[in-house]
Amino acid sequence: MKSLLVRFFLFSLVIAACSIAVTAWLASQATTGAIRQEQGEALETDAAIVDELVGYAATHKNWSDATPKAQEIASKYGRRIALTDHNGKKLVDTGNESAPPLPITPRAVVDPLNVNGRIDSRAVGPFKLTDEEYRLLHAYAAQLSECNRYITIVDAPNGRPRLSNDQPGNLSKWEDCTVGDRLYTMTATETAAYEQLQNLFIKCIARQAGDPSIADKPPSRVTLDWDVLMVRDSSPEAVACMDSARREQLKPYVAEPVQLFLTQVTGDEPLPIDLSTTGATRITLVALGILAIAGFASWITATQLVRPIRALTAATRRTAEGDRTARVDGGAGEIGELAKSFNAMSEKLAETERQRQAMVSDVAHELRTPLGNITGWLEATQDGLAEPDPHLVGMLLEESLLLQRLVDDLHDLAQADAGTLRLHPEPIALDDVVDQVVNAQQNREILLRAETSPVHTTADPVRLRQALGNLVANAVRYTPPGGEVVVKLFLWQDRAVLEVADTGTGIAPEDLPHVFDRFWRADKSRSRRTGGSGLGLAITRHLVEAHGGEVSVTSVLGEGSTFRISLPRA
Repeated sequence: MKSLLVRFFLFSLVIAACSIAVTAWLASQATTGAIRQEQGEALETDAAIVDELVGYAATHKNWSDATPKAQEIASKYGRRIALTDHNGKKLVDTGNESAPPLPITPRAVVDPLNVNGRIDSRAVGPFKLTDEEYRLLHAYAAQLSECNRYITIVDAPNGRPRLSNDQPGNLSKWEDCTVGDRLYTMTATETAAYEQLQNLFIKCIARQAGDPSIADKPPSRVTLDWDVLMVRDSSPEAVACMDSARREQLKPYVAEPVQLFLTQVTGDEPLPIDLSTTGATRITLVALGILAIAGFASWITATQLVRPIRALTAATRRTAEGDRTARVDGGAGEIGELAKSFNAMSEKLAETERQRQAMVSDVAHELRTPLGNITGWLEATQDGLAEPDPHLVGMLLEESLLLQRLVDDLHDLAQADAGTLRLHPEPIALDDVVDQVVNAQQNREILLRAETSPVHTTADPVRLRQALGNLVANAVRYTPPGGEVVVKLFLWQDRAVLEVADTGTGIAPEDLPHVFDRFWRADKSRSRRTGGSGLGLAITRHLVEAHGGEVSVTSVLGEGSTFRISLPRA
């Protein structure tokens, strides 16, 4: 199997088998624990929901306005909340009309007077301070804090400020503060509530003792610390009576007990999942065996892949260091194709380097001759050996124009290579372009004529005249006296075609692939008799391709050549 794709595919199968085995074992070990943790988190969420609902019930007399609070809690914890009375009548339901029926068994009972057998501390009822009492006591608390910065004041559920239970040792420091006693003086609201509580407590004691006269005696003082109930008589009967008295006192101030139903938002109950760990040892052994096989297969595959890649890396490093002869044998498959591409790239780089060296030599040659002529004649004129007559000036101007054309051609090629060769297309008549080029290239020794038909397109007229002018000038240059050059314009398959046909010397078959290369000329002697820089056809190719067209050539040695430009009409 030489294909890299096949090898990777088979190797992936091995890895997949290994992954399945290991995943199965890990799932059997970890999933049960994760599910148990999730169930524990669900229980914590349920407890938090119940606590918030109990807090609402402890501070409201009924459930009539509880829907917004229930929706807030349901959105917070991602649950559907439904509350019903003891007869099953819905009081609150955050589910929509399409929600399924509620479960048969409620999740909990929301009763602020019976939370795990105790009264919720947030149920303060008649003990809640008035606004004026609250402001007065908190003013005392602020003075006490200023008097002793070590004292921490907290609020009891009914709003009364008190010393934090975390600092019992600081009580002795109150002696220096005059507001300590004021802070713990009972308000009118608290006094009335305590008296009511004491009366209810005494009546309960009387009922239990069977002595109604006890209820007429002055009640003993009781104190309420919200979390711990303190009475002088700590007998079970007294504790039960105090508990009963508190419930009776708070009942008008809290919401009635309701049944709580909790489901998912869709109403579906999550099903408990339990996984068995039977066979864990066997799964472990099999997984280890598969891992060993996968490791061996990975090593073999990696070895086969790394060997040709290392060869490619070494060849690439040699190429970066300037070695244009670096080649590599990558074998078959995708790596082999990569090696062939690298070899082709290396050969192209070598060819590009040869062309660069040849171009530098050609540019130097093309610049040396006219510069030498200009320098020589100027030195002769300076030494008095030549007169600056019109003939000399004209000859020097011709040489400078030749240099200017060479510089312009090099500039056009540089723009084409950098992708900055800009066109300014506009609607034009191609037959007018042909006429302008033919008229500009007329030659007494050669018959130059045009055969056109009206053709319109969108193109840059200046650049198009430059491209066609290069072809016509090239045809005139290589056509001997008495020859003929014909420029044709016609439509072919919805494309505009420009043809320049000559009866010149023609081009050898082996030279045809190079006619559009830079500085290439069939005249290897570089004779300046025919002129030209060897850049015209290369520029023509770039200009035509910039218009979205194509340029091609056909030729028969000794009979002539035909250059063809094909342009889109749009």
